Amino acid sequence: MTQDNLQEFLHTNLPISKAMQVSVVEISDESVTLSAPLAPNINHCGTVFGGSASTLAILAAWSLLHTRLQSTGVNYQLVIQRNTMNYEHPISGTFTARSALTNPADLNKFLNILSRRGKARISISSELAYDNKIVGRFTGQFVALRVNNI
Repeated sequence: MTQDNLQEFLHTNLPISKAMQVSVVEISDESVTLSAPLAPNINHCGTVFGGSASTLAILAAWSLLHTRLQSTGVNYQLVIQRNTMNYEHPISGTFTARSALTNPADLNKFLNILSRRGKARISISSELAYDNKIVGRFTGQFVALRVNNI
C-alpha cells in the first residue's frame, strides 16, 4: 500500500481524518507516520485539541496494522479494544504520530492466530511529536476479526 493509497482510504472510510487534514508521511513494515496541521485541530487555548491528538495517534496505530493485514489478503474487520494516552507537552503547530509494534515478534503470532481462529489481538503504540520532541504517547490493543464473504 502506498502513502497515497492509505491517505485516500483514510479520508474515504474514516471521515474524521479528512476533517483533521491528516496526511500520510511514511509507511514501512515497522511503522506508519501521519501528520496533521494545527488549524483544523485547534482548541480554545490555541493548541491542538486533545481529542485530535489522540485521534491521530489511534489512526497511526490502526493504519500500521491495516497496511500489514492488507498485504496478507485476509478480509477482516479491525477495531480498537482499549487504549491509554499520555499528553506530555502542548502542541502549537503541525504534529505527527508515528506508530510501532509494541513487540515486533508478536506480529507473526497475531497473524497465525487470526488465520487459525478468525480473531486475534495485538498491541500497537504511537508517539506524538511536535517541534522535534515527543509530546505524547499512546498504547492501544486492537482486535482483528476475519470476515467470511458469502
